Amino acid sequence: MNKYYESLNDEVKEYFSILSEEFPEWLLEYIDTPEMERISKISMSCGTDYSKCFNVRYWYSNLDHSVGVALIIWNFTHDKKQTLAGLFHDIATPVFKHCIDFMNGDSENQESTEERTSDIIKNSKRIMSLLKRDGIKLEEVSDYKIYPIADNDTPKLSADRFEYTFSSGLTFFRVWELDRIRKIYNNIIVDKNETGVIELTFKDKSVCEEYIDTISKLWPEWVSDKDRTVMQFLADICKSMSNAGFLNVEELYTLSEQEVINKILNCEDKYLSTCFKLFQKTDTVYKSLVPINEKYCVNVKSKTRYVVPLVKTNLGTFRINKISDKANKKIDKFLNLPKGGYYTYFDFPFEPYETSLSKRLVKKYN
Repeated sequence: MNKYYESLNDEVKEYFSILSEEFPEWLLEYIDTPEMERISKISMSCGTDYSKCFNVRYWYSNLDHSVGVALIIWNFTHDKKQTLAGLFHDIATPVFKHCIDFMNGDSENQESTEERTSDIIKNSKRIMSLLKRDGIKLEEVSDYKIYPIADNDTPKLSADRFEYTFSSGLTFFRVWELDRIRKIYNNIIVDKNETGVIELTFKDKSVCEEYIDTISKLWPEWVSDKDRTVMQFLADICKSMSNAGFLNVEELYTLSEQEVINKILNCEDKYLSTCFKLFQKTDTVYKSLVPINEKYCVNVKSKTRYVVPLVKTNLGTFRINKISDKANKKIDKFLNLPKGGYYTYFDFPFEPYETSLSKRLVKKYN
């Protein structure tokens, strides 16, 4: 095995062995490229590692997620093209991940950064050399959405959606142990869905119900007040750094998260650096029906992430909510949660720099 694999902790190594009994040696060469190495320095938790509002169990990078997705695809297809498309699907991910979608005004879809994927692969001499050697074309690996096992529309089950429910439940909220992941994962087959397209499918209703019972605990966390507020703050601090001329937008796609944090903390604009330090110390998010003055106060929506898997039965293949009242109640409960209508805030003031002129207008901590 290579340097990347050896750097993983024992739990992640075992988790990867569940996703694919075989770790394909050929995949390691693609992992060991500068473009993939970059995303090893970006967290899957969308920057929440850096907030005391959360208690992340251990570092799980965007590269780890991408490898996990690739292993799931390889396990069910043994197709190099689909596997590489899964590996590369987040190669264009910026620092703080979906926070930059928030910065771009795309908090609900979280797709604003995806268009760079093809260019990054195309401009990588090492990756293009490996693809040429393996007889694979750029367009066959630059968009994983063309492969339904890799990705599909919410709420269908795909390799990407499967992986982040597993890894988030391991490293972030700890709703899983590896034995339960193994039980659920080993119940999956590939079948055709209601439109005739292949999809990851459960063999047993009871196992699918167990999966829904567990991941339904994650769904509210992904749209929680603290999650949305932390992500919007990181979006606003990055936008402010950019508008003030201290951070180039391109650096969001080339630097590590720690390098960007260092830029903020060492910024000559003490307003920005002090506000970020206050953010680092804050462990509570508050909410209000009205805007709160002199506080960092926002009203932001987030992407609704949930899954309604297929189950193969003797009578046919159906969505779990059509054959299980238990699962349907949990899905409906989440979908009917109140969305928006109130403000969330940190107990310190921060006014983002909306334009480059703001650098001269806001100097509260200088």
